[in-house]
Amino acid sequence: MRQDMDRIERELMLLGRHTATGSIGRCGGPAEDRLERSAYLLLSRIEAQGPMSIGQLAEALRLDCSTVNRQTAAALRAGLLERIPDPEGGLARKLRVTDEGLRRLRRDRDERINGLSGLLNDWSPRELAAFARVLTRFNATVEREEGEPWPRSDQPRPTALLPLPLERGDTAAHDHTDHV
Repeated sequence: MRQDMDRIERELMLLGRHTATGSIGRCGGPAEDRLERSAYLLLSRIEAQGPMSIGQLAEALRLDCSTVNRQTAAALRAGLLERIPDPEGGLARKLRVTDEGLRRLRRDRDERINGLSGLLNDWSPRELAAFARVLTRFNATVEREEGEPWPRSDQPRPTALLPLPLERGDTAAHDHTDHV
């Protein structure tokens, strides 16, 4: 088990490095037109959950309010977000993604997906499905620990991991009792 944990830690460190350097799902458009990482996260969260206040965003993203305030101010200036009255009648104003924000978010997401598709083009459909399930399960576990799940309305959450080998030639037995 320790050997597996060492390997997982190393691979997560490398995944963080690849993500930070833009090696994963590299966008093909002009760099100056791409969303910054913080804007991409903000817009994605608001798109998934609906209008949110600064405090709600800070809690959801596990950041302090001053950081989220700076990030949302930049997104407001860029026309990616707009302030609206709370649809539920609360006092705090909420932030909503503008049409321009949605257009740019979807364009960047499509470019990331295309980049990932090119990167993983030699993976079988079975390997891709297994990776998606395991990665979703891992993120859901982290979110459960944090107490702040990321809304996933676009696809159903997997209920169990199927016994799918992740490496070619892997014939080890799999535990069929693990559930998300």
